[in-house]
Amino acid sequence: MAPQADRRVTQECKKLPCMPSIHSPNIPVPAALASDLVSWFRQTGKVYPWRQTRDPYAILVSEVMLQQTQISTVLDRGYYARWMLRFPDFATLATASESDVLKTWEGLGYYRRARNLQKLAHTILADHGGHFPTDPAAILALPGIGPYTAGAISSFAFGLAEPIVDGNVARVLSRLDNDATPVDSTAGIKRLWQRATELVKATDDPRALNSALMELGQTLCKPAQPQCPECPVRKHCRATDPAALPVKGNRTQITEVTERVIFLRTAEGILLEQETGPRRTGLWKLPALPDRLADTPPPVLLKTTYGITRYKVTLWVHEMPPDVHPWPDSHRFIARDHLAETAMPSPYRKALDKLLSHAAFRLEA
Repeated sequence: MAPQADRRVTQECKKLPCMPSIHSPNIPVPAALASDLVSWFRQTGKVYPWRQTRDPYAILVSEVMLQQTQISTVLDRGYYARWMLRFPDFATLATASESDVLKTWEGLGYYRRARNLQKLAHTILADHGGHFPTDPAAILALPGIGPYTAGAISSFAFGLAEPIVDGNVARVLSRLDNDATPVDSTAGIKRLWQRATELVKATDDPRALNSALMELGQTLCKPAQPQCPECPVRKHCRATDPAALPVKGNRTQITEVTERVIFLRTAEGILLEQETGPRRTGLWKLPALPDRLADTPPPVLLKTTYGITRYKVTLWVHEMPPDVHPWPDSHRFIARDHLAETAMPSPYRKALDKLLSHAAFRLEA
């Protein structure tokens, strides 16, 4: 359950071939290392709701939520608890409306994750009688499930000796082996999965071993300031400069984007636009500024910024006169009282809250 945005080293790729096992005096012996990791985790492992269950559904939800999202966000803001209360099992999720699913997910972003969860719930009910498969190959064959998620559910729910590699695990293993092979290269990915496989098969507690690798990366073996003196497996570590590892071949470049939208409030409500793109399909947002007004845009009511994946977006909200029409079918006036139940991406929700606060003040003045 890694909090970092780069937690999926494999990007949920398909099965990867393993490299031949390599052991030398410079590589920690799997059995001894695994034993120390498991012992440390049993003594100090953090308590999370998904660690208190063997329910594959509950574990799956946590893994999907923690893609691109920090643990503190998922727990402290109540996303996991609300989801599990509203959709406690595959059957409840499969029969829910998409709007209800998106609304419950609101604020976590990357809404494709919520849709994929519901699609998987449909598959479990239709093809597996409502029961999650216990065979790793069958788990990996499920839609939207890649090697990491398959390994996580196999080990955390069923105690199977299946490996996992996310951003935290990649960092820990790279440092333990003092391996400068880029973790996002083909050779690096193969080597990481090989080492993770060797470790998980060297213990009788795969659940604890995999949890230990992740937690070590989250708490002590951090990216910028590794706390080596406190590391429970420092005697196994071969890194000469831990902070320099892992090595990445590709660095994400941030692209700046300008987005212009409108704010229109009438007696009917607030004008919103339903998105149709692949990222936020079905959600409602402030409508895009009409192309015909691009050269001479209306007055600006609000300017704010938000980030999404590799983009930094500057959001300009323009005032819109009420006599501009007609509006496309994707646009609708939604009453103020219904806004709270309308699924909306977080950046627009925040902008709209600010606008309504100011608008209400002006109308009352």
